[in-house]
Amino acid sequence: MDYQTVSAFAQTWGLVFLVTMFGGAVIYALWPSNRGKFKKAAHMPLEED
Repeated sequence: MDYQTVSAFAQTWGLVFLVTMFGGAVIYALWPSNRGKFKKAAHMPLEED
């Protein structure tokens, strides 16, 4: 195994990993059951203690 082979492997699987994590974050943020949690968090700065 030379440097170029290892570099290509790391770049390919690194990209797959990052795209998968981004997709998971988007799905989590848009999941219908999380809507109430995010709406509450969005209004927290506007509430007075």
